[in-house]
Amino acid sequence: MTRVIGVRFRTAGKIYYFSPGKYVIKKGDHVIVETARGVEYGTVVSEPQEIEDDKVVKPLKTVLRTSSTKDDEQEKANREKEKEAFKVCLEKIKKHNLDMKLIDAEYTFDNNKILFYFTADGRIDFRELVKDLAAVFKTRIELRQIGVRDETKIIGGYGICGRPLCCHSYLSDFVPVSIKMAKEQSLSLNPTKISGVCGRLMCCLKNEEDVYEELNRKMPAVGDYCIAKDGLGGEVSSVNILRQTMKILVEVNDEKEVHEYNLDEIETIRKKQKKKNNNGKKNSQEDAEMKELEKLEKIEKQEGKSKLGDN
Repeated sequence: MTRVIGVRFRTAGKIYYFSPGKYVIKKGDHVIVETARGVEYGTVVSEPQEIEDDKVVKPLKTVLRTSSTKDDEQEKANREKEKEAFKVCLEKIKKHNLDMKLIDAEYTFDNNKILFYFTADGRIDFRELVKDLAAVFKTRIELRQIGVRDETKIIGGYGICGRPLCCHSYLSDFVPVSIKMAKEQSLSLNPTKISGVCGRLMCCLKNEEDVYEELNRKMPAVGDYCIAKDGLGGEVSSVNILRQTMKILVEVNDEKEVHEYNLDEIETIRKKQKKKNNNGKKNSQEDAEMKELEKLEKIEKQEGKSKLGDN
């Protein structure tokens, strides 16, 4: 077992482990640590704890010191300098007529490097831009191309739920999201309804996926034939996954009636046989929506993990 603390370097960023060493550190404290990018200023998000050795990336670095008033002031000054660096970079991009969108500028704590994050449709030759920026700031310059999900994570905003975006508020890593998750939750497969601000499938589709998978295993689907314990049977017209109830179209005295049953009141479930839909217009629309969703899913797999600065 290894004693570690969890440290973040940006809001909702990835958590990195460091050894607390001789320091008494609490959650919410600020610490100075050495990373692959140099000396950095981070926020402690988890107090000292013992974790398995195989979960620690070797070599485990030790906290250099807890932040002082001077360190806090320097970090605040860096945030102000980033705003100026952003403006300068925008001017240089315009000067070189580059087809790229600048998203953010970030100073390392020791001012050893400035990172500029941008999005673009293709590859950008920014060699001359880097030379100009290096001449202005007299330090190392790194331009990093990121995807639209990372862009949204940095900028933030509000989702269709009315709450701050998950990726900007608490989601450390992007999880793979698939069309199957939307199907499991009986959501509309219209891309505009299940896509987030970034234009990709909503991250929150993953939140309740395990619960829906478990509930769906027990429930019949619309169109299945069910026989209840009271002897009545018919085709399922609708289901409520969370309540574990369904409405069945049953025949009573030569008339069709809709009866609602709980899952534990059903004795037999016969799966429906799939039929081809002859409605060409509807099929065409569904096919177009499915192709669009598959395209989004494919792009997400290609983009892979977050490309924000690693520490």
